[in-house]
Amino acid sequence: MTKPRYGTYYNLPAEVKWCTRCVMSNQRPASTVEFAHKADSKKVTLRMDEEGVCDACRQAEVKQKIDWKAREQELIKLCDKYRKNDGSYDCICPGSGGKDSAFAAHLLKYKYGMNPLTVTWPPILYTDYGYQNFRNWLDSGFDNISFYRNGKTMKLLTKCSIENLLHPFQTFILGQKSIGARAAVLYNIPLVFYGENEAEYGNPIAENTTSLRNQAYHTYQNLDELHFGGVSVKELREKYGVDRKELSGFLPASPEDIARVGVEVHYLGYYVKWVPQEVYYYAVENTGFKARPFRTQGTYSKYNSIDDKIDDLHYYTTYIKFGIGRATYDSSQEIRNKHITREEGMALVKRFDGEFPDRYFKEIMDYLGITPERFMELCDRHRSPHLWANVNGEWKLRHTVNKTGVDD
Repeated sequence: MTKPRYGTYYNLPAEVKWCTRCVMSNQRPASTVEFAHKADSKKVTLRMDEEGVCDACRQAEVKQKIDWKAREQELIKLCDKYRKNDGSYDCICPGSGGKDSAFAAHLLKYKYGMNPLTVTWPPILYTDYGYQNFRNWLDSGFDNISFYRNGKTMKLLTKCSIENLLHPFQTFILGQKSIGARAAVLYNIPLVFYGENEAEYGNPIAENTTSLRNQAYHTYQNLDELHFGGVSVKELREKYGVDRKELSGFLPASPEDIARVGVEVHYLGYYVKWVPQEVYYYAVENTGFKARPFRTQGTYSKYNSIDDKIDDLHYYTTYIKFGIGRATYDSSQEIRNKHITREEGMALVKRFDGEFPDRYFKEIMDYLGITPERFMELCDRHRSPHLWANVNGEWKLRHTVNKTGVDD
């Protein structure tokens, strides 16, 4: 076996490959179970088949062959099983009022006759327009429980996530993934709906062969095996003085509680053909959703992941760690849905990927107590040698989808 020319971080493949249909590379992490039992040390990445086509593009093919009328009948049957006729809540819809959660809750209530309780794990730092979308969503006809967790612990865990993993969003993602099942247990409402399956974007296709969400997404068994921001619960207690009661708001449900209530967590995207652009238009028309008043830094779009000021920084760190920026994510999705061509996607990646999100940067650093210099130092520390080269003091990608990298 030929020894890799450069070292790799995060167990990423040494050879960088791009899907022959979209613009996503095989460096994209395809495992989204963020309660890493080994502190985020192992990652499954996007699989390419023998024809060089990624799993996400294959899943897009599968969607074209699905009998969506039959899937809708399955959804109606599921709703009928849990539907309440006494005015009480009969399902949980987690979300913050972005286009996806707004679409899911509105569709379930106004098309399928359910009475969802919406539950929210709020963004770390709401954008003004994100918060207004949240209010507009509720004003379109929904009750809501918003769980504002321990702010001191949230800051610490988010800071640890940046310091140890260069992952500004990990703590938010943990709560977002677990809040649905936790609310189901708390309010004894067994049926939970999330939006689209991550298989739409590159997780293993097998994950989309069922509507049920893997329990690993929202439960835990051994507290001592959990890591937050790359730090074990034991270390959080011993080094930072964070005990169990300070972490209680961040812990997912236990398997015992899930079994006792009979919680089922489903992807609505299994039953409904999920096209992000169409979801956006639906949310605009029915829930008052509004796009950002300006282009999102790092990409060309205005309406994807705009609730949290940290969103933009998160996508910048994926560019640093995996060589994949926000324009790569957005254009790959639009290529799969046949809204743009691969050539157009390549041009968008060339123009926008890696743009530094300075709009909220200082506010975020001040909030977390990290100096901008420290953050940039962490970025350089997390650049994998097989992806990045330092040329005359400037970091450049070794390989790009446009073949403009240092080693292309």
